[in-house]
Amino acid sequence: MADTSTFVSVGLPLLLGLIASIAAEQGLTPQPQKLWLRSLKSTCLHVGSWLLLFCLLLALTQRPWFTMAAVLGLQIFLVVVNNVKFDSLKEPFLFQDFEYFWDMIKHPRLYIPFFGFWRTLLSSLGAIAVITLGLTLEPSLIQSISLGLFWSLNGTLLLIATVLLLFGLTIPSLDHFDPDHDFDQLGQVAFFWLYGRALMRSPSIDSQASPFLSPASPNNAETLPHLIAVQSESFFDPRRLSPLIKDELLENYDRVVSQSLSHGRLEVPAWGANTVRTECSFLTGLAPAALGIHAFNPYRYLAKNNVPNLASHMREKGYRTICIHPYLANFYLRDKVFPKLGFDQFIDIKDFSEDQKEGQYTGDAAVADKISELIETASRQPESKPLFIFVITMENHGPLHLEKPDPATVEQFCQQPLPPGCDDLAVYLGHIRNADRMIDQLTSVLSQASREGVLCWYGDHLPIMPTVYRSMAEVDGRTEYLIWRSDSSSTTTQQQDLSVEQLAAQLGR
Repeated sequence: MADTSTFVSVGLPLLLGLIASIAAEQGLTPQPQKLWLRSLKSTCLHVGSWLLLFCLLLALTQRPWFTMAAVLGLQIFLVVVNNVKFDSLKEPFLFQDFEYFWDMIKHPRLYIPFFGFWRTLLSSLGAIAVITLGLTLEPSLIQSISLGLFWSLNGTLLLIATVLLLFGLTIPSLDHFDPDHDFDQLGQVAFFWLYGRALMRSPSIDSQASPFLSPASPNNAETLPHLIAVQSESFFDPRRLSPLIKDELLENYDRVVSQSLSHGRLEVPAWGANTVRTECSFLTGLAPAALGIHAFNPYRYLAKNNVPNLASHMREKGYRTICIHPYLANFYLRDKVFPKLGFDQFIDIKDFSEDQKEGQYTGDAAVADKISELIETASRQPESKPLFIFVITMENHGPLHLEKPDPATVEQFCQQPLPPGCDDLAVYLGHIRNADRMIDQLTSVLSQASREGVLCWYGDHLPIMPTVYRSMAEVDGRTEYLIWRSDSSSTTTQQQDLSVEQLAAQLGR
């Protein structure tokens, strides 16, 4: 028979931990609705999840206070990670983002600098301290109560947790996915549950809105132009931020825009990162709403399922389809996705060398040289197919604060020194200048090719520069795009703002 001290030894840390869990949510950014203002079912998911984790860890350690500290520490860690993500990407931490913890181990340079070296170190040391002190200083509960009583007590708590979760999971599934709204209405824990449940059910993507649904009619290969589509990493016009930035920064971009068939602002489904969201919408011609729960990490779905897309559409027309991405082929499963989409060849980081880096990654100049080589080779072979080359650049990829700004860049492209805290922008200006040179090289090589050529250029998302935006100007999340054709000198350019899936539809005509 359990005495009062037994209930206190388990119930007190459980109750205090649950109260602390509710309080910890007050540190979230953005701040969700208070627990008591949410639906009863979402509240049950929060309480049931806390109780479930407490029971499972208590079964392993038999130490209630250590268990409380560990579960609460996990929640606080997720609060901090959420806030870091929201500050950089303007989006709360999603269930799908748990996968990135493994990517962070495999590709630490892409993730840890945003979380912060000291924050990472302190989190790691804190976890080690909690585990060491908890297991050392707190005696096992089995020393004071029988094993049978311990399992009876823990089993009862586990049953309560199960009932709360089963009731909470009767909450209706989401019809559409709006992370900001859903996070506010559900709170972090229930938000994880509903997005995770939607993902596990893995509904099919509705492709009915795809502009590539109908098979393409084969064209006369002799009349088809070479087509280059460049998804330029973090490309946007930084002159939007301030008149301090000189016009000549993007002189080639401005020239090509003036000669383009179409140009304007581009609505993209990402801010600061999550390149594959923009990439997927461009290649499939599908808006995020059509992708449903798969919109947040679409290549998990595309690696296993066929979807009408631009690459296969162009191959049906008679193109040889090539993708160039100067990074690891298996990142985001691109090595599985691109062949399935219909690319004949995938040129990845193995085709580039260390001395071709510009900053942290392969430079735009090296990528432009690779494209030029492909176009020039095709020009020397009259019987060769026209080329559709889809390019995903890397040079502008952050973390920008790992690079030192070049004072000469600021002096060349700014009217006066940048405000304090804008070193990221100074680094970015140097890279964006290289993107501008890449535009010049590609239009030049297409102009000299044996057949006409089309260049589509667009940015996948804005760069991560939260301090710059706060210091200089808050801009919307749109990037820039242009469509240029080598024989379009007599054509009047059209300024037209588009979404990225609309851009894909224009290009596939």
